[in-house]
Amino acid sequence: MKVIGFITEYNPFHYGHKYHYEISKKLTDSTHTIAVMSGSFVQRGEPSLIDKWTKAKIAIDNGIDLVIELPFIYSVQSAEFFAYGGVSILDSLNIVDYIAFGSEIESLNPLRKIASILNNEPPKYKEFLKEYLNKGNSFSSARSQALSEYIKLSNPNDTTPYDLILKQSNNILGIEYLKSLNRLNSKIKPISIKRKGNNYNDIEITTNIASATAIRKKILSGNLDGVKDHIPPATYYYLNNFYKKYGTFNSLSNYNQIFQYIFRSTDKSKFNRIMDIENGLENRIIKASSDEIQIEEIIKSVTTKRYPSTRIKRILVHLLSNLDKETIQMIYKTPVNYIRVLGSNQKGLEILRNIKNNSNVNIITKFADHKSLKSEEIDLMLSYEEMATNLYFLGITKNKPLVNMDYKLSPYITKDI
Repeated sequence: MKVIGFITEYNPFHYGHKYHYEISKKLTDSTHTIAVMSGSFVQRGEPSLIDKWTKAKIAIDNGIDLVIELPFIYSVQSAEFFAYGGVSILDSLNIVDYIAFGSEIESLNPLRKIASILNNEPPKYKEFLKEYLNKGNSFSSARSQALSEYIKLSNPNDTTPYDLILKQSNNILGIEYLKSLNRLNSKIKPISIKRKGNNYNDIEITTNIASATAIRKKILSGNLDGVKDHIPPATYYYLNNFYKKYGTFNSLSNYNQIFQYIFRSTDKSKFNRIMDIENGLENRIIKASSDEIQIEEIIKSVTTKRYPSTRIKRILVHLLSNLDKETIQMIYKTPVNYIRVLGSNQKGLEILRNIKNNSNVNIITKFADHKSLKSEEIDLMLSYEEMATNLYFLGITKNKPLVNMDYKLSPYITKDI
């Protein structure tokens, strides 16, 4: 058995994802695949378009062997925390040979070099970083500029376009995967696959392999059939079924009234306990909420060069779920000691048997069973998971409440391979 792992969102699963896992398997000669997938909310600070069980079905029916949930506490964080959560889970299994991720450049060498600098943080780099932060740049922008300056200073003959590399979303996430592998001293081998088709943030569909952003935009505009040729048949089938069942797809705009309640009832001191709130940002958010009712308009008015929209949206999801900075930092220092299965085919069941023989992680297939494990860490992680799921369905159900779905829905297990 040779296992390759992916850290994914599949929001939704499209032909770019299919190409990525197929070429990754071929290049590594892997026999089995694992996807660690975000669930109810995603890294951009938004609810998933469809629920996590539907996403798992789509992934399995498109060829992934085992889908494991990326815990909510990791899934709605910056690239660093998001990557660390996924990598630490894959590493804890003790059976994963490779991790594959997409990038805009394919070559691992420049990404490795950047990851090494970020892990070691030389004094001159930190000096550059402070300088660019003081100029009002966002952390990610300041970091990119500081890295470019540091590499130019230390390696003047290196002509690699690091400034461009550090502006591209998949490269940035790939660097964080490499950082996490180094931090964990992991034996998992990284492989980078060059991204094909539209760029990650492209909002229009111009190639057969469209970005998930463009696909979501078209779907949320009410044009599901408009993406039919850009997603695998299984993806379209489940998306169509989801819409027939709920009459909507999920988005932040479904929470307008809830956010208005939060803005009007939450003490300012609570804002300051939220990750990434700084320099009076809470005042900007509260002020914007008094001028606008639509959450997307509030986000636009608060967004600046220093505070990009994805950061604002993650802050809002943390407020929505009462996820504070102290909890995030505590979890970040705590080794992962469980996995939760969302979907599997028969090869996925083989993987699970192999995990049982090689790892001490607890495997949760039935949500209620976590209580018998008597682990405070697992209970805490899954309490946020339960809250996130309840919040997710609150966004898409208008007439009949759907609660405690973690207890009611089971993993998708198929006899197919």
